[in-house]
Amino acid sequence: SGSYRRQVPPHRIRRFRCLHCLVTFSSQTFSTTYYLKRPDILPKLMTMTVGSMANRQIADHLRVSPTTVDRQLARLGRHCLLFHEQVRRSLRPPAVIAVDGFESFELSQYHPFHFHLAVDNLSAVFLGFTDSPLRRKGRMTAYQKRRRAELEARWGRPDPHAVRKDVRELLEIVTKKAKQMIVRTDDHKVYPGIMRGLDCQITHLVTSSQERRDNRNPLWEINHLDMFIRHSCGGHKREGIAWPKRRGASALRLAVFMVWRNSVNQRWQKRCRGTPAMQAGLCDRPLTPCEVLKQRIFVSRIDLPERWQQYYWGEVRTPALGVNRRHELKYAT
Repeated sequence: SGSYRRQVPPHRIRRFRCLHCLVTFSSQTFSTTYYLKRPDILPKLMTMTVGSMANRQIADHLRVSPTTVDRQLARLGRHCLLFHEQVRRSLRPPAVIAVDGFESFELSQYHPFHFHLAVDNLSAVFLGFTDSPLRRKGRMTAYQKRRRAELEARWGRPDPHAVRKDVRELLEIVTKKAKQMIVRTDDHKVYPGIMRGLDCQITHLVTSSQERRDNRNPLWEINHLDMFIRHSCGGHKREGIAWPKRRGASALRLAVFMVWRNSVNQRWQKRCRGTPAMQAGLCDRPLTPCEVLKQRIFVSRIDLPERWQQYYWGEVRTPALGVNRRHELKYAT
């Protein structure tokens, strides 16, 4: 029913009218860059995010405001959550998975948290993740102990059972629709109890965390994933200055890494030139960031697991920060 012009390519955007309900829409309605003044940023943002660049470094390179990078990275993370769940629907339940996690922190070292990860042990597909807030532990000075007590008195102490509940949620997500599965883990004491009562019949195989972590280790795929996340995401490097300020934002950034790792990045640079998604039979070639962002995915059409809905809608709070906004934008994905 016509067109309109905008300042960035493509300059002419066609408009249409639904003959059933008479509502008008445009070709931009189904684009991931809907309502963006800088639609060129999103594909570049995916590559830079997994290239260990911090948000301010990205902003300097793209010549935009750091808040622009924050908003568009959140949009990219939400899209990647939907994209991953859309792809995961066509994935056969894996026969063998490995579960593990790594620690990071938000805002300061007084607010550590744990990412729980699951990977297909055969194809190396990154299946999903959850997170748990933790209490700071380890060796501390007398001042640090007093400071921890002050913060806990003000903001509350993290749930001591969070790891148990959140690993359980992860297993419920990745074992859904599977009748039986082999789960490999290290010797963390929390794993045996949480595997009881799942709908899937679990065979739990334990590998000592003291064993050499080379490619002969049964937990090689999950250990390699942990290492690759720290390598590719600047916020999780040890002794770095780009740590996450919000746990929810860190989860969305990990969702970007998850899609990039599965569908864009090759599993090995020398021996195996395919991506994990290709190894699992989900596609026949590596995707580009532009192909991942080719079409807008509507959250109303994708049944996200409950925990991932919390990441999508910004319901994971950082209590020590006064402002924790939910995602309620009308025109964004």
